[in-house]
Amino acid sequence: MNNKHSFRGLILFMQSRIVSRVNFFWIHLYYYLTISSVGYLALRVTKPRTAPSFQPENLDLFFTSVSAMTNSSMSTVEMEVFSNLQLVFMIILMFIGAEVFVSWLELHLKSKLPRKKPIENDITELGLASLSSPQNENSTKNTFKPSLDNSIKILGYVILGYLVVVLVAGTSVFLLYVSLVESAKEILKRKGLHPLTFSVFTIVSTFSNSGFVPTNENMIVFRKNSGLLWVLMPQVLLGNTLFPSCLWLVIRVLSKITRRVEFENMLRNHKEMGYFYLLSGVHSCYLGATVFGLLFVQFVLFCSLEWNSAAMDGLSIYQKVVGSLFEVVNSRYTGESVFDLSILSSAVLVLFIVMMYLSPGISFLPRRYQEEDSRKCQLRKNDKKKSFRESLILSQLSYLVISIIIICITERDRIKKDPLNFNVLNITFEVISAYGNVGFSTGYSCKRQLKPESFCKDTSYGFVGRWSAGGKLMLIIVMFFGRLKRFNMNGGKSWKLS
Repeated sequence: MNNKHSFRGLILFMQSRIVSRVNFFWIHLYYYLTISSVGYLALRVTKPRTAPSFQPENLDLFFTSVSAMTNSSMSTVEMEVFSNLQLVFMIILMFIGAEVFVSWLELHLKSKLPRKKPIENDITELGLASLSSPQNENSTKNTFKPSLDNSIKILGYVILGYLVVVLVAGTSVFLLYVSLVESAKEILKRKGLHPLTFSVFTIVSTFSNSGFVPTNENMIVFRKNSGLLWVLMPQVLLGNTLFPSCLWLVIRVLSKITRRVEFENMLRNHKEMGYFYLLSGVHSCYLGATVFGLLFVQFVLFCSLEWNSAAMDGLSIYQKVVGSLFEVVNSRYTGESVFDLSILSSAVLVLFIVMMYLSPGISFLPRRYQEEDSRKCQLRKNDKKKSFRESLILSQLSYLVISIIIICITERDRIKKDPLNFNVLNITFEVISAYGNVGFSTGYSCKRQLKPESFCKDTSYGFVGRWSAGGKLMLIIVMFFGRLKRFNMNGGKSWKLS
């Protein structure tokens, strides 16, 4: 028995040493790199729909795998090149790269690691102080830990349930639409796409905020199908920008219905749950208000600038309204588009650059609801412990500027020969889109060439598809950086500009 307890104690000691050295940045990076490589191999060994006449290059396949895994939807190959089996592989990549799924995995991993902070110190915050009398002290410490652990376990079930319900409901409604509406059915038939594969692919892509669509034109080909756009817009919001607010609402409803103490623990002790997207009720409400506020501003500006533009030719007033709303909803993170971005005004492109740069979790929060002074003091104390190497870390904006400069260097010959396509605005738009894991692209047009090339052919993949290998590799790095940007939110604070 003593040997058994000694062995268990050794295991717990080793776990505590491991958790003190766990860096979730490297875990995430290893996760995305490994699965992106596996995804590349899966795409490489399977034949595309256009084989043997056309086979994508290895770099383009790896780029596509990284883009799907990081939910970026940046493309260097037309989507209709991929076979049905390759689309299935991309569905898997987008699903296991989705922020909701990855955050659930992180929560599950954290729940298996020993805690640094004694759990019994938070009894008062959970409203259990009345149980901490001297005669009940031991029972309190024994019952509190299972309560919090059970809350974390149930939170994992809630997240998985949320994931399944939203995806199944969305896929069902989407499949019903493309099966019953003749215009949508005709498009899929003309492009040789199976309705079920198309529905699952598009819903998973939209919910994960990937933005890939199995058509060359993205959602432009469906821009008159307003009903289909209404089905997709909630998926965009539920999968990312409104996920924290919706998660809080779901837990709140479950708490009211079930009266279980675990749900109450989640709401009252959200910080101790160790889940990045579990916020307080006030913060969740302000986040939702911020999301809809930004959407309203974008919608007004977009309609005022593009209402009578060539991008909206052939659309009714209702279709213009729905299409404009769909476009601005996608500008924050997803990247599906019903308009040709290359013919939009420069002001709209700059607006989209700003929105793509913003973190999906950005929210207005009054000062009285922000972190307590004690927590700020703790952060300052932690800053003092930073090593010199960590102090050299730059801000996110600094890395983006460096990336744009490097890409301008790798594409300098094209910038000289083809300045209307390869201009700094288009390059900046592409880089910020990759960093934000959005997928918007201005594309490339042969008509804009100053010296027309007879062999030039307009294609529907992104602008990056025309870049050199060096430029594509740089954008792959930017996509990884954008997917892991929450680990560098405080970068650059050691650098003073004045």
